[in-house]
Amino acid sequence: MHTDICELFGIEYPIFAFTPSEKVAAAVSRAGGLGVLGCVRFNDTEDLDRTLTWLDENTDGKPYGVDVVMPMKVPTEGKAVDLDALIPAEHKAFVDRTLTQLGVPPLPEGEGREGVLGWLHSVARSHVDVALGHRPVLIANALGSPPVDVIEKAHEHGVKVAALAGTAKHALNHVANGVDIIVAQGYEAGGHTGEIAGMVLTPEVVDAVGPDVPVLGAGGIGSGRQMAASMALGAQGVWTGSMWLTAAEYDLSTGTGIREALLRAGSSDTVRSRVYTGKPARLLKTRWTEAWNAEDAPAPLPMPLQNLLVADAHNRMNSGDNPDTISMPVGQIVGRMNAVEPVADLMARMVAEFQEATERLGKIAGA
Repeated sequence: MHTDICELFGIEYPIFAFTPSEKVAAAVSRAGGLGVLGCVRFNDTEDLDRTLTWLDENTDGKPYGVDVVMPMKVPTEGKAVDLDALIPAEHKAFVDRTLTQLGVPPLPEGEGREGVLGWLHSVARSHVDVALGHRPVLIANALGSPPVDVIEKAHEHGVKVAALAGTAKHALNHVANGVDIIVAQGYEAGGHTGEIAGMVLTPEVVDAVGPDVPVLGAGGIGSGRQMAASMALGAQGVWTGSMWLTAAEYDLSTGTGIREALLRAGSSDTVRSRVYTGKPARLLKTRWTEAWNAEDAPAPLPMPLQNLLVADAHNRMNSGDNPDTISMPVGQIVGRMNAVEPVADLMARMVAEFQEATERLGKIAGA
């Protein structure tokens, strides 16, 4: 399980793990993969700086990456624009009414009132600036190519840039902009995702970008067998995310409802919707997502307004213990996430299953 991308990043296994938890990211890196910390949750750059310092000190000198959310085209935002004023009153009333109907209690006074500002372009830029003051080897962008000047700045610091792609055309655009690594993210994936399944998308992207551009398969990958399948399609490694949400190290001080909801969910218990951020994203199917499909529900707002609208609601639901009222991005692989296990065990099983799968295929090919 050693490809050229392992040499590029100095890792033992071509397993990239996106996670909002620095503890999970560090554990993946220590186990031989590349932990990639999701930065969107950080409104405070000082908090991000402290977290990356912790990663610097707790990865045993091994590499790690960061993930930001930055559209290539700069949206209208800034001090001159009152974003809250752009959110219609009917949307705010719907959210308040739905939370009451679902029985979601309010947070303690003063908590959860601020939206996740990491969805704003300017804040994502500040995340990049902070990250480059540390030692990540990779900056990934969840919304495709970041602006070219950001890519060039990362390269000046010796940092590679990855971008997610849902079509071969998107992948080619990323390469033209200077992106180093393409993440071919299939329809099955959690979070922002396109409409093409990984089995179809991965070879299309690999063929489009050519042999000199590394491609990581993503979407529906949570076992060594699935990793072997993705690499058989031409990927040099895999980009994983959902499978780490039930890792023992994962703890963002939320309620027990999230973990219970994930552990009991099957592979059909997700939905692709715009209600989370304003862009299509795969989420856990709950009473919250069903409410947005009702006849009286308003249409989701564009990014970043939708996230600002629902941020407090998400905090309230995810801080509780009711698994029926959760708002959580997760892929269809959730059907395999049936136990809480340490990262080291998850990594070891991935490697063992990959070896078993490739040995089995080798016997078939040699028959």
